[in-house]
Amino acid sequence: MERETEGREKTNKTIIKRKQLENSMDYYHDRKIKISSSPSSSSSPFSNTNSSLLIFIFLISSIKTTSVSAFNLTVIPYSQAYSTLFSDFNIDPSPFDDSVRLLLNQHSGSGIISYDYYRYAFFSANIKLPAGNTAGVVVAFYASNVDTFEKNHDELDIEFLGNTRGKPWRFQTNMYGNGSTKRGREERYRLWFDPSKEFHRYSILWTPIKVIFYVDEVPIREVIRNDEMGGDFPAKPMAMYATIWDGSTWATNGGKNKVDYKFEPFAAQLRDFVTDGCAVDPIQVPSATNCSDTALKIAVADYFTVRPRQRRAMRWFREKYMYYSHCYDNSRYNVPLPECVIVPSEQVLFKETGRLREAMRIKFAGSHRRHRRSRNVTRKSHGGSAVVRLRSGNEAVAAV
Repeated sequence: MERETEGREKTNKTIIKRKQLENSMDYYHDRKIKISSSPSSSSSPFSNTNSSLLIFIFLISSIKTTSVSAFNLTVIPYSQAYSTLFSDFNIDPSPFDDSVRLLLNQHSGSGIISYDYYRYAFFSANIKLPAGNTAGVVVAFYASNVDTFEKNHDELDIEFLGNTRGKPWRFQTNMYGNGSTKRGREERYRLWFDPSKEFHRYSILWTPIKVIFYVDEVPIREVIRNDEMGGDFPAKPMAMYATIWDGSTWATNGGKNKVDYKFEPFAAQLRDFVTDGCAVDPIQVPSATNCSDTALKIAVADYFTVRPRQRRAMRWFREKYMYYSHCYDNSRYNVPLPECVIVPSEQVLFKETGRLREAMRIKFAGSHRRHRRSRNVTRKSHGGSAVVRLRSGNEAVAAV
């Protein structure tokens, strides 16, 4: 993925700032316990992967979870969570320390990075995207360690790909492990609401056994770790990033619609930051930090388990709003990648290229205005019926 070179040039400065702030923050100190450990025999690029996996399996096997109606999240002030990655002149923090605006203009984009690297976490923020004609504008919210492991980095992406005025925003999720960029695991979707009108929560759960991408409380994608994935599953400590930048060459309609700077500045707003995770030294192997308490916290959190109602909503979303999946791209992969679960009700919608069939593409070309006329959708599936309601504004999911 393209990244601004200016961001990499400031990596050393960012790490120094992160360490300085860490020394003054009691927030993290009570979560760091020094223990003695020996190197693991795992062949994983991060030697504690197998031990972390065993801890998670033990924890979740001994816990009974109950249904909840909403995620219970603890937000962190902006200044405690993030620092400048590049172009601080285009970064506008709130005076109340609860939010930040990232700007793109003809001079530069902008980006922020978390102060800490984490070994597995739940990353989340409420985000409102730029309004109007935002063709070519890319807003990314992603976990990565590209600044520490440049040639074998891990990454989990949510990337918004701009839109032409009146058309639905498109976005994608992706996953890389150990530099496996040639085996991209892209999925692309539309949103069921206009993300420039109000804030919506976007989240990434990353554990040793699975990854889940959320929009509000709707799980839109779940990747279960498979042993055959090997190092393709992200395992090294990652930081959290948020950036806005010019993706004119590829982002909107394959690069046909480029950034029009007469509409600048383009502003992405972020607030209500969440980083439920274990902060570690990204290059210390084995790690001297005991993450078992954080692993327990994540394992009992309501975002860890996809409930039956959420799973029905996820299936409905994927059948209605996903327009590309690498799992159905037979022209790219003769054999689906090992984590792929082929769902017949999804597969029938796609051509051999992993893209929507023509009939679905025509159906897919609606605008936000036209789509908002119908918020309740009834569909037949496997002889039964399900009603799933996804409502713009404050998130709501209903499925029976």
